[in-house]
Amino acid sequence: MTAFRLAPAIVDAFPGTLIALVTASGLRGREAWPATDAAVADLELGVADGSWEPAGETDPRIGAWHAAYRSFGTNPRRVRPSVDALGRRLAKKGALPRINPPVDSYNAVSVGHGLPAGAFDLDRVFGDVAVRRADGTEAFTPLGEPDTVEAPEPGEVVYADDEGVLTRHWNHRDAHRTRVTEDSARVVFVLETLRVEDDGALLKDAAEELRGLLAPHADLTAVHHVGAAQPEAVL
Repeated sequence: MTAFRLAPAIVDAFPGTLIALVTASGLRGREAWPATDAAVADLELGVADGSWEPAGETDPRIGAWHAAYRSFGTNPRRVRPSVDALGRRLAKKGALPRINPPVDSYNAVSVGHGLPAGAFDLDRVFGDVAVRRADGTEAFTPLGEPDTVEAPEPGEVVYADDEGVLTRHWNHRDAHRTRVTEDSARVVFVLETLRVEDDGALLKDAAEELRGLLAPHADLTAVHHVGAAQPEAVL
């Protein structure tokens, strides 16, 4: 069992936080995922024909994250929230990156709803996971850079387990250790908002959409939420 919790300091500073935790066990990442392929293709087609565009930094969903980043000392135009960076890439290139089916699934849901998303391989997580402020002593190895070690700045909001930081700048970049691959069998997918009163229903819809993409390729799926009213969930 793994507990996910919001630290009290995060609840106090960002009381509109709501995080959906979509879990999948018995995940089969090496088979065909036609619904995910179709979801990605639909987004790309919308950009190509001008019928849809990703949320930009003037959108309140993205603007809230920019404000949060600035509050803990991160320049969001240099180090962008994940959904902001992903949406800009889609708008510029007309295509989303193809990583593997589970990652492609949460990327499609993330940019489609304008909400940051990420994922952790639970078999590579040690202990419980907290969304908290870094104290400056933690280590972080960025995704795709296994020989690099960074130290998050004190006060920066991070996801962290007992061994180190799992995501820097709240949701800018995931760690290499807990990356999701085609062989990850037990995964938690994360969707986030800072505007629960405005976007709580959107977040819950997005979580169910992601669950729907995962369910045909998993033995078991579930959705949990953490926020000010319930700052901890046990997966």
